[in-house]
Amino acid sequence: MSQRPIISLFTGAGGLDLGLEVAGFDVALAVENEPDCLATIRKNTDWSISSTTDVTQVKTKHLLSEAGLKPGEAALVAGGPPCQPFSKAGYWANGDSKRLNDRRADTITHYFRIVRAALPRAIIFENVRGIGFRDKTEALGLIETELKKINRSHGTKYEPVYLNVNAADFGVPQTRERLFVVANRDGRPFELPPPTHFPVERPEAALSRYTTAWDAIGDLDSIRHGEELSMRGKWSDLLPSVPEGRNYLWHTRRGGGVPLFGWRTRYWSFLLKLKKSQPSWTLQASPGPATGPFHWRNRLLSEREMARIQTFPDCHEFCGNYRSITRQIGNAVPPAIGELFGRTMIKQFFDETMDTSLTFIPKFSKTIPRAHPRRPVPEKFKMRARNPDAHPGNGRGPRALSQRS
Repeated sequence: MSQRPIISLFTGAGGLDLGLEVAGFDVALAVENEPDCLATIRKNTDWSISSTTDVTQVKTKHLLSEAGLKPGEAALVAGGPPCQPFSKAGYWANGDSKRLNDRRADTITHYFRIVRAALPRAIIFENVRGIGFRDKTEALGLIETELKKINRSHGTKYEPVYLNVNAADFGVPQTRERLFVVANRDGRPFELPPPTHFPVERPEAALSRYTTAWDAIGDLDSIRHGEELSMRGKWSDLLPSVPEGRNYLWHTRRGGGVPLFGWRTRYWSFLLKLKKSQPSWTLQASPGPATGPFHWRNRLLSEREMARIQTFPDCHEFCGNYRSITRQIGNAVPPAIGELFGRTMIKQFFDETMDTSLTFIPKFSKTIPRAHPRRPVPEKFKMRARNPDAHPGNGRGPRALSQRS
């Protein structure tokens, strides 16, 4: 048996677990139900995969048997239940989201059902920041309730530690904010090391600046791509008029372009474009045709570019079509962040000397080219310029009002 075996739940494409393995853990069993994710796991790893792929249906005794573990032997239960019930997009569009009323949130209860059976040395639970929004903390309350039940039943001392992490602060070439919950069976505290990377405008950047999109994918810039990466839809011809690092807000009264849209009348990622000298914005799992981030060359990102931005190694191959691969990569925890948590947990929970430098972080480029030139707004869009009104605020837009009526 491995010295530090993991039970991985909602494994997806394996980003979190790849990082944990590099840090010194071993995946004893993975539980995942998406066929393309399962194919990706099989293609890249030798992990054992549960015969029951649905976490909500798996029998805990059967799961421990498949993992070859008894209660208390697992070093870690790791996973991130589906995040859609707590997504930021739901707040923006409707003023709220279904949260615990969404049936997909039941996966949280099942996550802790498995923790109760396995009694691991520690847990790591990942989700979107929306799970902990002020006055919207039902899910955090559920986590605390479940851990208290386990402690009462088994004499354990799991105490949740909540950590809001921006991946860019630790060298990932992407501003990706997520909430992590860590708890130790013996009640040990947990603390991440301080950030290692900083925005260029802050004095701390002299220590180490943010890793940029160019650092991650600049060496792929000369590769020619076919029509498969062309942007499609009614807004495809407008994207070239948006500067690098900007979105549709460029074409509002407060921007520098043609006022085609009202301020904040679209979601942030609408016509959002990468900037070579900054980290990427958060990669989306299920983007619409005009949802970025787009490449500075006014196209979709390639599979390898998305994987690089998420810090997957180049040897990691994904199975499925482009939409499926986009979903797998967009839903993943960057392996570098998994490695960060893994190395820190081994140091703090297992009392082992551990180097916390990360192996998945791209190296800095010596030079970063100038911004890609933008093009004029096509005449067909200029004809619709009419200085539209700004958005009235979260939860007060047309969609939110119509749902309340």
